[in-house]
Amino acid sequence: MEPDIKQNCIHPQYELATLGDKESHATVQPSKSITNSDPSSDVCQAEKLRVAKIFSRLGWKRLTVVLITEAIALGSLSIPGSFATLGMLGGVISSVGIGLIATYASYEVGAVKLKYPDVEHYGDIGRLILGEKGFWIVTVAFIFQLLLSVGSHCLTGIIALASVTQSDVCTVVFGLVSALILLLLAIPPTFADIAILGYIDVASIFTAIGITVVATGVQSTRDNNGSPASDWSVWPKENVSFSTAMVAINNIVFAYSFAPAIPSFMNEMHIPKDYTKAIYTLGVIEIVIYTLIGSLVYLFVGQEVQSPALLSAGPLMSRIAFGVALPVVFISGSLNTSLIARYIHAQNR
Repeated sequence: MEPDIKQNCIHPQYELATLGDKESHATVQPSKSITNSDPSSDVCQAEKLRVAKIFSRLGWKRLTVVLITEAIALGSLSIPGSFATLGMLGGVISSVGIGLIATYASYEVGAVKLKYPDVEHYGDIGRLILGEKGFWIVTVAFIFQLLLSVGSHCLTGIIALASVTQSDVCTVVFGLVSALILLLLAIPPTFADIAILGYIDVASIFTAIGITVVATGVQSTRDNNGSPASDWSVWPKENVSFSTAMVAINNIVFAYSFAPAIPSFMNEMHIPKDYTKAIYTLGVIEIVIYTLIGSLVYLFVGQEVQSPALLSAGPLMSRIAFGVALPVVFISGSLNTSLIARYIHAQNR
């Protein structure tokens, strides 16, 4: 009879060293010594190797796709509205500046993961800084950020389904449908598997952005010189309040908020140090895409630009753009669902 691997294969639990430890080279040590004298230990080792192989299939190219899936989604559709508040100059500076900061911050998060390999999720970094208190502070922020992001995707799913179907169905029904789709797409067990859906997501968001930019450009009014005659401005909107300006800036920050997911993704990389290639690739793509869609749509539409920007493309083109964007609405949201589930699983092993 084959031994029961679940009963005999016992994994040690670990305690993370903190940055305040006297030994600067402190490493993660087992919290308790666990021995296994059972003859099935060889079987256990083989099982561990098999599982490790399954969860170590993520290369830097697929990581780039997963990061694009995580990052370039709903945030990009709110950028033109931020430009309308901050003005063309303020919008470009904010988009590029925040993008550079986000890229550098993500690099540093990955560097911490490399130095402390047993940091499995973003909350573990809080433990390194402030011990158990820091763990809970960062963990709560991490989970709330993901939950609110999933909720945002669900809301956008409601708007998209209502726009595409032009139906009188209660929005609660669309909300339930969106939640169910987000749940089903979160089923793939590894991020390498999710990357396959990520290719569809990438094609979806880039196509939707392209449709929005082209449609708003074609529909924009022109002056005698053929230039867009919208009421766009280099400077911020007149009499803009501090709170309104901060909301606009926070929308741009939200669009770049992918750093908390990096430790979770790096757990599945077969060459973790290659994460820098994915980070730099994503950083360049995000800065270019966000700056272009923000400036061009604002240039074509002016102060009346809507959020999400797909609504500014006109009734027919908005329906088409939302239809094309449905995969990104649900695939990106389901990735955040997977991150939450993966974190909960790690805490209960």
